[in-house]
Amino acid sequence: MSDENQPIEHHLFRDGTLFEEIEIIESKIDPTVGNEDWHVRIAFRVEEDLIGSCAFGLIFVLGALSFHDGRPRGVSGEWFEDADQFTAADMLRHLSFEHGKLHMYVDYLRGRCVKTSVDVTSSGHVLLETVNRGQAATRWVDRLKGKKFLRPVEA
Repeated sequence: MSDENQPIEHHLFRDGTLFEEIEIIESKIDPTVGNEDWHVRIAFRVEEDLIGSCAFGLIFVLGALSFHDGRPRGVSGEWFEDADQFTAADMLRHLSFEHGKLHMYVDYLRGRCVKTSVDVTSSGHVLLETVNRGQAATRWVDRLKGKKFLRPVEA
């Protein structure tokens, strides 16, 4: 299959994982109201020379990781499909350019509690925030950095 015939999501994943240097600037985890869950805020920097061509990919990868880990909350289970995937159209529907940065915020999407915000500036500063998602966002940044996670081997 030629490169032009691949789904755009493949290109976005490729672009979003090209960053070799990810420098964590700040990581903050605070309990939400009533200490029921967490508000996670991770500020990091990526290579400025790549951000112009890879910002959409980075936002897409973080959105896809959040969507994949998202589970139903309350009545949203009615629309939840386990095999569903985050698409480029999902990203574009939730993407805006605000105050000099690309911004994506997804609350609930097809039955999944996503509650994830990503901001990317032209200088390579990235802000990833989640609410009521546990501490999953820390694993997404670790995955971007190439950290592998142990998985049980099926017999």
